[in-house]
Amino acid sequence: MTQQESVRQSRAIYYASGIVSICGIIFEVLFGALGSYILGDGVKQYTLTISLFLTGMGIGAYLSEKMTRHLIASFIWIEYAIGIIGGFSAMLLFGVTAYLPPGTSSLFLYSVILIVGSLTGVELPILIRKANEIGVSLQKSAAKVLFSDYAGGLVGGLLFLFLLRPYFGLVKTSFLVALINVSVALWIVFRFKHELKRFQLHAASGIFFLAILIGGALFGEQAAFHFEQQLYKDPVIFSEQTSYQKIILTKQQGDTRLYLDGQLQFSASDEHRYHEILVHPPMAAAARHDRVLVLGGGDGLAVRELLKYEDLGNVDLVDLDPKMTEIARTQHLLTELNEGSLDHPKVKVINEDAFRFLENADGFYDVIIIDLPDPNNESLNKLYTQEFYSLARNHLHPDGAMMVQATSPVFAPQVYWTIDKTIQATGLQTQNLHADIPSFGGWGYVLASRGEVDMDRLAIIEDTEYLTTELLPALTAFGKDEDAEILDSSGEAVTLEPNTLIRPNLIEVYEKSWTNY
Repeated sequence: MTQQESVRQSRAIYYASGIVSICGIIFEVLFGALGSYILGDGVKQYTLTISLFLTGMGIGAYLSEKMTRHLIASFIWIEYAIGIIGGFSAMLLFGVTAYLPPGTSSLFLYSVILIVGSLTGVELPILIRKANEIGVSLQKSAAKVLFSDYAGGLVGGLLFLFLLRPYFGLVKTSFLVALINVSVALWIVFRFKHELKRFQLHAASGIFFLAILIGGALFGEQAAFHFEQQLYKDPVIFSEQTSYQKIILTKQQGDTRLYLDGQLQFSASDEHRYHEILVHPPMAAAARHDRVLVLGGGDGLAVRELLKYEDLGNVDLVDLDPKMTEIARTQHLLTELNEGSLDHPKVKVINEDAFRFLENADGFYDVIIIDLPDPNNESLNKLYTQEFYSLARNHLHPDGAMMVQATSPVFAPQVYWTIDKTIQATGLQTQNLHADIPSFGGWGYVLASRGEVDMDRLAIIEDTEYLTTELLPALTAFGKDEDAEILDSSGEAVTLEPNTLIRPNLIEVYEKSWTNY
């Protein structure tokens, strides 16, 4: 081999190592995102993904010691395997989740992570050994291949975060990245064809795998959509993966439902019950309505209830996801429900993290309505902490009122009363309410203010479908199995601690509470 050919081949190895490293990190974060969406608890899923992927890489590195011959052929077929397994992983995970028993999806995903991680762990040792075989010193080849790997890891993470996930979604991303793996392998096939004993077999196999993956990229989302449809009660009419969450709208016989990351947010058949309780008690308890803040509620339904008040001043609605508020303004099923509330001149929509907004906000609000998704991950948990409620208290007018959606005191009583305890820890006084929302079951709210709220003195004066003045006191009556005294398995009372940023106990409590529902 000439010196010039040796240089060209070593460069090809370095380029290949950088590209497959980009693919490897994309697959790793892709698996974490899939786990978060399908299985919930993003921190847990990303932790398990990283741990299993790195363990797999260690296994692969160990197994690579046994590969001393046919290094290029081994690398080619490893890339083919990564491409096929990783490419079809997202689509098949939806199918497994839809049709196989609970628990199978996690076993499938974790197995895929371990396998792809192991195959990824074989890549670099083989490339380093091949570079050394070409004539590059071991120290130099290892340094260059590892540099390509680490630099590729950064590029891959940024590509997934800012390009692939928001613009292509999880299923198409898996196929596109797999196509790159197989394309790199095919490039190596032709670059090193003179030392491959079965060149035609390697080339034909790569072209065949490319064709399969191109078909997956074109039609895989349709299959995944069909699988995902099985996860919902009604037909899916809108589905979009945003930078923050998966938004699903379903409709059956006039009942529109909104799901965020698989969790039901409302059903058109009974959302009026939920939103009337969320909005009208704090509006009745507040001395004035000049300035109102809604945190969450990007569907515009809470704002619709607020706009019933003639003395309403301005409403600031803060929702993290601009796509959610855009859909609420443009999707006709939502605009029919929210009556175009987000386009009302009194309403200002702010797409920002609620915690950050409160940190930087000025002045007081007469009413604060906190309508956020349940605290099932770290990002949402911070919006149920003492620190967050303290910020809200600091912006609540002395004679104002705040209402917090607080999950179910029936299905998750420890979660509900922990939220109440956390709000009380800020110095606010609370009043506990709950009602039956047929699509949710028994649901709870916490009404808070600087002074005690006398429910008997509140009056519902605006037009409602469900809530009345006479009903308000009844909302404060809790049954024995949903009251504040939580008992453990031995019958001893559980001491509830406020949820804080330092001690985020609510996530674990939430996960345990909803295990059987």
